[in-house]
Amino acid sequence: MKQIVTLFLLFPLLIWSQVNFDTAEKLFKEEKFDQARPLFESIVKENPSNLKAIEYLGDIAGYSKAWDKAIGYYKKLKSLKPTEANYYYKYGGALGMKATKVNKFRALGMIGEVRSSFEKAIALDPKHIEARWALIELNLQLPGIVGGSQSVALKYSDELLKLSPIDGFLSKGHINEYFKRYTDAEQQYKRAIAVSGSKTSYQMLANLYKNKMNNPEKAKAVLDEYQKKR
Repeated sequence: MKQIVTLFLLFPLLIWSQVNFDTAEKLFKEEKFDQARPLFESIVKENPSNLKAIEYLGDIAGYSKAWDKAIGYYKKLKSLKPTEANYYYKYGGALGMKATKVNKFRALGMIGEVRSSFEKAIALDPKHIEARWALIELNLQLPGIVGGSQSVALKYSDELLKLSPIDGFLSKGHINEYFKRYTDAEQQYKRAIAVSGSKTSYQMLANLYKNKMNNPEKAKAVLDEYQKKR
């Protein structure tokens, strides 16, 4: 009987919390982050273990480029649920962005944790595509002396090709473009278009023509082709 009474007393509070969450989530999806934030904060204040609300707060902090806050939220998520790959991926991403805002000496000390966070995401979810993209970018951007490696980037690109052909071809195109092998990049982007016809594939090829190969006419033709196929 006592349990029934307790549930009856808590029921209005549970309903209010769900309505609050639904409202906050709707505002978030509409990118009204300043309105969504206090609602999610009130939810977390009442229930410090509400994973989804904490994740939304981390994402809002990320959109606002408040990297320390984002890191704090994602770190808490890792602690609450250490088996969730996406929390490690987001934590590594926020930490990586913070590393771009601090002095080089301090940034070097953060790189290992950024890399291990992405690797942990893949270990927990072997099909995690975004973490592989992040590791490709990390290996391209870092000098070899601190762990950057074209061969490692290509390894993750090969893994992407097996998981998702479009991501595999796009990542190979991106790597070739980074190293100014523009003709090779062009072929990879065309392969991505052939297997997917996605907007991203057309956009990356068009950007290559316009920004790297000095051929705005081809860039326009690519985008026109995409519009016709929609």
